[in-house]
Amino acid sequence: MKTYLHLELTHRAPLPAIFQNDDVRYPESLLEHFLQEYTRPGDVVLDPFAGYGTTLFVAERMGRIPLGVELNKAKVDYVRSRLSRPEAILHGDSRSLKELDLPEIDFSMTSPPYMNKDDPENPFSDYQAEDYAYSSYLRDIRSIYEQLGTRMKPQARVVLEVANLKRGGQVTTLAWDIGRVISEVLHFQGEIVVCWDKYGYGYDHSYCLVFSVE
Repeated sequence: MKTYLHLELTHRAPLPAIFQNDDVRYPESLLEHFLQEYTRPGDVVLDPFAGYGTTLFVAERMGRIPLGVELNKAKVDYVRSRLSRPEAILHGDSRSLKELDLPEIDFSMTSPPYMNKDDPENPFSDYQAEDYAYSSYLRDIRSIYEQLGTRMKPQARVVLEVANLKRGGQVTTLAWDIGRVISEVLHFQGEIVVCWDKYGYGYDHSYCLVFSVE
C-alpha cells in the first residue's frame, strides 16, 4: 500500500438539514480504499464512533457486515433509517465497549471525535460535559482501543483517520498523541498521509494510523 493518498473531500449523499452545519464526515472513497485493502466480502467492519454512518453505509454496499456504536441518538436514528439492517448501529458509549455484545471483528475504521489540548468539553459526551482534560481524553481513547483489541480477530487491522490541530498559533499534536497511546495496547504498523483538496483544522492533510492486534 502507498504511504500517501490524494483524495477529494466530497460526499455522495448530503446530510439532512438538521446536520449540515456539523458535516465532519470523511468521504466514501477513503473507506473504499481501506476496505479493498484489508477486508473481504462477509467481514465484520466496526466503527466505534459511527457518527453519520459513512463506514456502515460503505461496508454494507461492499458486501461487508457493518457494525457501529454511536452516542448521539439523533444520529443513530438517521443511520438506522438508511441501513438495510438497522440493528447494525448500537446506541451506546464506546468507553464501555466491553459491556456490549460485540461479535469478533475483522476490521475497524473511524475518525474519532477531536479535542484541542485547551478545550474544556468532553468529546466522548458529544461535547456536552465540560471540565475535561486532554490527558483524560487520551486515557479514554487508549481504554477504548484496549477493549476493542479483545474483540478483534488475529491479523485484523484497525485504522483511525485523524489530524493534528492548529488554532490561534498553537498546535495540538492530536494525531501523534493518539498514535502514541493506542500503540501501548495495539501494534502500530505505520501511517498513511492523506492529502486533501480541502480539509480544515489548519492543515490540508490528515493521517490514517494503522494498527494490528499482533
